Amino acid sequence: MANIPKKVVERLSKTVSKFQRVLKIAKDRDVNEADTVSIVVDILSEVFGFDKYIEITSEYAIRSTYCDLAIKTNGKIQYLLEVKAIGLELKEHHLRQVVNYGANQGVQWVILTNGILWEIYRIRFEKPLNYDPVSSFNFLELNSKKTEDQEKVFLLCKEGLSKAVRENFYEHVQSINRFMIGAIILSDEVVNVVRRELRKLSSGLKVENSEIEKILQNEVLKRDVIEGEDAAKAKSRVKKISGKSTKKPKVAK
Repeated sequence: MANIPKKVVERLSKTVSKFQRVLKIAKDRDVNEADTVSIVVDILSEVFGFDKYIEITSEYAIRSTYCDLAIKTNGKIQYLLEVKAIGLELKEHHLRQVVNYGANQGVQWVILTNGILWEIYRIRFEKPLNYDPVSSFNFLELNSKKTEDQEKVFLLCKEGLSKAVRENFYEHVQSINRFMIGAIILSDEVVNVVRRELRKLSSGLKVENSEIEKILQNEVLKRDVIEGEDAAKAKSRVKKISGKSTKKPKVAK
């Protein structure tokens, strides 16, 4: 994560606790969606640093339907937001709703929130349409003095846009996760290293890569790490990168 500017840290220390109190009161009153949207607009402005009157737009029309809010800077929509009532649990169909908004408008970054829970997603414009969860946090649980929590919030701050914080964080999430590590462990390069180290343990020991792979898959790694769409995507990425690294350069004639 990029270094957080001092002015952002100071802003967070002044505003996070303020809106934690506001959100607690709103939750106790079980305010409706319209009132929750009003609170979210104030959070976007006072906490995340966007201009309330210029950069935060309400009722952004998308193919005869509307998302609740959009953040627009330098003539470009940075985020679309779907806001639900503060007492409403965020569901899968709410996520599909905002993802469809983003897909129809060509906006890659979307946020689903009820004021307390904030979920950030990045849309993958592929067939079929897909998306990746990037980050999430509970606003009531934030500690503005903790670096980890400051980084969670900075991901949504206006100042983070110019530093490409969200793109760098997304790349980090995509590269450092259990699926990627599982795929790397099962790659030919790592299996070869394991085979070589096993042979050192006993002179003349015969072991094949397939035997090592079988043990890794069945006895070492969890099944959900090596099976499913995320695992397949990670395996494909590792294979692609591995292929590039082993490809011999062309010799000029």
